[in-house]
Amino acid sequence: MYVPSLNDAAVGIRPIRLRDARALEKELLDNRTWLRQWEATSPHGPAAFDTRASIRSLQASSRAGHGLPFVMEYDGELAGQLNVSSITYGSLASATIGYWVAERFAGKGVTPTSVALATDYCFFQLGLHRMEICIRPENGPSLRVVQKLGFRYEGLRRRYIHINGDWRDHFCFALVVEEIPQGVLRRWKAGDVPLDAANVPAADLEAAAHPLVPRTR
Repeated sequence: MYVPSLNDAAVGIRPIRLRDARALEKELLDNRTWLRQWEATSPHGPAAFDTRASIRSLQASSRAGHGLPFVMEYDGELAGQLNVSSITYGSLASATIGYWVAERFAGKGVTPTSVALATDYCFFQLGLHRMEICIRPENGPSLRVVQKLGFRYEGLRRRYIHINGDWRDHFCFALVVEEIPQGVLRRWKAGDVPLDAANVPAADLEAAAHPLVPRTR
């Protein structure tokens, strides 16, 4: 699958490359404390840290038509990653977005701009119908991204993804193309984002504050 390069002012996303491995590994190690609590892990135990293998896997998924692996940049400098994954066509026509950004670029609009660029591309170039982002309830910076862009809250998913050593609850947010005919980026820039779209109901906030405890036999 073709992976485009897209930008808005200082922020851009471009295809990930094998030669990005060293720079990505440095950012991941330098930002270990910042990122570790949000990192996906294996329920079967620690896995080897191999950036090149990860990039190859993302590229293979892209060639199969299932993903769009991007590097996020700020003023041409590598700032993080954004992956569009689980791309499905046909009657579902949807995909999921995940991302991380280096701490020194937080607050510069890198992540919301990148998410908006990727979502608009998926809607208006790939013809997808629905884009989803799932976020841990404790992840304030990521929650602010969906609030800024007006992703609509859809519900609490219990013990949904294995993160930082355990199964973690996630809040689910989504958009369908009919909601944003002008595009996500343009709506955000125009200040037309609904203020309450990403609001999480009090009942779900309360439920997320008390994670499910697995039963022991």
